[in-house]
Amino acid sequence: MLSAGIVGLPNVGKSTLFNAVTRTRKAQAANYPFCTIDPNVGVVTVPDSRLDVLAKLSHSQKVVPAAIEFVDIAGLVKGASAGEGLGNQFLSHIREVNAIVQVVRCFESGDIHHVSGTIDPVRDIEVINTELVLADLAALQKRHDRLQKEVRAGSKTARAESAVIDKLLPHLDAGKPAITAALTDDEKAIAREFFLLTSKPTIFACNVAESELANAANQPHVRAVEDYARTHFGSEAVVISAQIESELIDLTAAEANEYLRDLGVQESGVGALIRAVYHLLGLRTYLTTGEKETRAWTIREGDKAPAAAGVIHTDFERGFIAAEVVHYDDLVALGSFAKARESGKLRIEGKDYVVKDGDVVEFRFNV
Repeated sequence: MLSAGIVGLPNVGKSTLFNAVTRTRKAQAANYPFCTIDPNVGVVTVPDSRLDVLAKLSHSQKVVPAAIEFVDIAGLVKGASAGEGLGNQFLSHIREVNAIVQVVRCFESGDIHHVSGTIDPVRDIEVINTELVLADLAALQKRHDRLQKEVRAGSKTARAESAVIDKLLPHLDAGKPAITAALTDDEKAIAREFFLLTSKPTIFACNVAESELANAANQPHVRAVEDYARTHFGSEAVVISAQIESELIDLTAAEANEYLRDLGVQESGVGALIRAVYHLLGLRTYLTTGEKETRAWTIREGDKAPAAAGVIHTDFERGFIAAEVVHYDDLVALGSFAKARESGKLRIEGKDYVVKDGDVVEFRFNV
């Protein structure tokens, strides 16, 4: 299962957000730095309203959503790449996840200490990114030096690796994350073997005060983070209020919805964040439905029908014959599989069909 690491400076709301995302209270949240040492791990279901609609259509006995893993990683501080604040340990935790959710404090509060004394989310982002870049620079330089003997010996693999490192070093030295480097597909494949911290897809979670959530789009700190995410990472920012989300943990779905409506908010920020992370990881969902169950199946973007079938069982991929496919939107609009078939929206697809997010699929196979 792919995982996303929640990172940021101390006291920005990481552990509170982790508890909200996982709907638990397993992560300690306190008003002092480094209250998290060992990372907390939780499996999170991906909110998907399509499942309940399909379950009703098929009279399903149960619903099974998709899931991803979130990891609460202790706060990084300036100097982490040199070991400050147990930095080496925390950086190793980041190295193990597939994507990064960087929590950025966008609220003022005299009650909650900020390690820098003032609220400046862009400065905070740059502190984190600098430490990740410095760690990557040190790792790449070490790898580059080690490769030179093999390069001189004529190794094509070493020469190819060294060439990619030569491209990455000045890019990182300019303070830019590796993920934004202009590399060819072949070079990207080589770079993946370096397991760089700044090569991980990153999304930013703007943690705002309860009173600012309904109008967060106009909040100056939020706008600054959105602009930074777009220009420096080609990424996005999602607005959450970790404190509000933590208060929703013990409420029923109906109570939580009423609470949010009273605040002038239509949806929990955590739901939007989970879906954004799911897509950030390159994951997509196809659906199966019947009387027994309606289920969301996780595939990678671009997966073809046999690979999608293999997610259910390896026999499905090995003996793949065809896939009977209708998109969720068409199925719901028409009201039944029979009407979808009559209208031509229910199709038979072969091995080269790229499964799309929201496809409702039944596989034909023979082993």
